[in-house]
Order: sequence, then structure tokens, then C-alpha cells
Amino acid sequence: MRLYRPLFFLKLIYPEAIFRIKTSNKELCLTFDDGPHPDSTLPILNILDAHSIKALFFCSGQEAEKYPALISLIRSKGHIIGNHGYHHLDGFKTNTHVYIGNIEKGAKFTSQSLMRPPYGRVRPSQYREISKNSRVVFWDLMSYDFDEQMTSEKILKILKKKIKTGSVIVFHDKPSSSVLSFLEEFISYALGKGYRFVISQFSSKE
Repeated sequence: MRLYRPLFFLKLIYPEAIFRIKTSNKELCLTFDDGPHPDSTLPILNILDAHSIKALFFCSGQEAEKYPALISLIRSKGHIIGNHGYHHLDGFKTNTHVYIGNIEKGAKFTSQSLMRPPYGRVRPSQYREISKNSRVVFWDLMSYDFDEQMTSEKILKILKKKIKTGSVIVFHDKPSSSVLSFLEEFISYALGKGYRFVISQFSSKE
């Protein structure tokens, strides 16, 4: 079963986490997980540049260490880097000591101030520890661009139907993602509906 929006009770368990941006305007926030990778990051940046859009990139520490020039390029274009852990660990299946160590290692190559839990799975004890130093960012809308059974047409249809004021949308910055097949069309659709894309509420402290 695909959950396009987080279960409502998660906001009670993680009260200080960000699921949507606080706004009364028609604003959206684009986020990209799992990068960087030269085969996907560069085309994504080109599309964003073409529309003067800034986004959040929640990067894998392992990939960031491998491609530091891409991390520098993302930042140089005015986007914000967040931490997605060094390895893509499932917090539900990982003890807290190991999980926090993985997050801290990832932060060395990405961000000390913004973090998105891989899979969105984090235990309350892990969340409390992470929240001491970082803002934890979940999402309002999952695109499922990583799911091979989801066609680009279906993803685009769902995005058009489900975006709303303040939506934080998850895409994936890796070659296996289908994001490049629909990102341009989605952006054009949203802009045509009067939305704009913002990241100001996530301004980095670093």
C-alpha cells in the first residue's frame, strides 16, 4: 500500500518535525533525497535553474563524500543541503547508538542543521537525540518516483491532484528514479496554477 501522505499520528509523535511549510500563500517546497549523483543531479539542477527554483537536497553522506564537487555545485546555485544519513539505514531496524552514529557521520559531509530520516522511519528515542542539533524534516507528499511499478503519467496525475498550500514534496536524486521524466512538466503545471517554490523556511545556519 502506498502512503502519499504521512499518517496523521506521526505529527503527534514528532511534534517539532517539519511536515509542511507554514504559509497561507500558494507555496510548495521541492526536496530531493539520496544524491548526489552525476547522472541525475546535474539534469535536475538544469531544470531547476531554467525556472529559477531553489530546492532542498537531502544527501547521502556516502554519496556526498564520493562527489564533493556536486555538493559544492548544489550549494553554489543557492539550494540547501540536508543530511540523509551516511548509509540509508532504517531507524526501526537499527539500534539507537548505531543509528545516531550513522547520522553524525553523514552530517560531516552534508549538514549539521537539517536531517531527513531514511524511509521516514525513526524511533522516538532517535528523534529526540537528532532534534538536539538538527531540525527533522519529513514531508507532506511522497512522489514514489523510486517505484518501478509507478509510471511517470501516474505520478504526475497524483502530484497534480494532491499538491496543496505548504506541501513539502519528495523526489529522488539518483539514476533509478523516474523524476527526470516528469519534473519539468510538474513544475510547469504548478507554476501555471499559481504556485511558487520556496526554501526560505529552511535557511541553513551553517
